[in-house]
Amino acid sequence: MSKKEMAVIPASGFAFLAQLRKHNNREWFNAHKEVYQQELQHMENFASSLLAKLNTHDVIETASGKQALMRIYRDTRFSHDKTPYKTHWSGHFTRATAQRRGGYYFHIEEGNTFMAGGFWAPAADDLKRVRDDIAFDATPLRKILKQRTFAEYFGTLRGEQLKNAPKGFPAEHEAVDLLRYKQYLVRRDFTDVQVLADNFLEEANRTFKAMRPFLDYMSDVLTVDGNGE
Repeated sequence: MSKKEMAVIPASGFAFLAQLRKHNNREWFNAHKEVYQQELQHMENFASSLLAKLNTHDVIETASGKQALMRIYRDTRFSHDKTPYKTHWSGHFTRATAQRRGGYYFHIEEGNTFMAGGFWAPAADDLKRVRDDIAFDATPLRKILKQRTFAEYFGTLRGEQLKNAPKGFPAEHEAVDLLRYKQYLVRRDFTDVQVLADNFLEEANRTFKAMRPFLDYMSDVLTVDGNGE
């Protein structure tokens, strides 16, 4: 099998997840463990190839495709849904060093595949630093959001928002639309046809590369002190 073939996501990965969705129990899963392992290997190969490409334009702490993949087993302790398995493939890559904040995430699911990145649950101090910077001058962030590639891939920022301006910021602030975010995320959706295409790995990599201006801006805000150092 060639490296190109190894990096392609096969339709059998969707087929396995569709069956798992119908038979989401330990008995069925254990009886089909060998099929699961085969499909997991395809995803590990994809994640390894994507990691290699990421490291050509960013520095990633995640050591391997296997380490990047998230477990298929659900944590049901605090959930009303007690089905034991996830019905999607997913993984994430962490950027290396304290100066590179944010990360990359991929979610592979029939009818719901996307690549995402950013800051899912920022600490209170980090969130305040971002808002303070936006309040001082929102121009750098708006410039990134208006870039042609960014707008084409991601549209706009994603994430939960407050209904009103956050505490300490005036409701009439010109950047209140950006200040209301509690999460700062970007996301690009893909069709099933795109996912199964030979060039999906390249498209995934281009998507993550297009996030860099946004991630680098946020990293600068979160790592540079008040003196610009």
